[in-house]
Amino acid sequence: MQKLIQFIKEAWRELKNVTWPGRKEIVASTVIVVLVTLLLMIYLGVIDFVLAKLVKLIFA
Repeated sequence: MQKLIQFIKEAWRELKNVTWPGRKEIVASTVIVVLVTLLLMIYLGVIDFVLAKLVKLIFA
């Protein structure tokens, strides 16, 4: 039990040393993640559509 308490104290001490990102950085990162996700979604959707049509042409 003592080791667990020591671990939690050390983890809490380390968290105080962390430099957290500011609001601007968080918003910018979120926008980038959303845009990349949308682009990948569109790309994979187009690939899926083309491959589905190709498979229909070959096997139908």
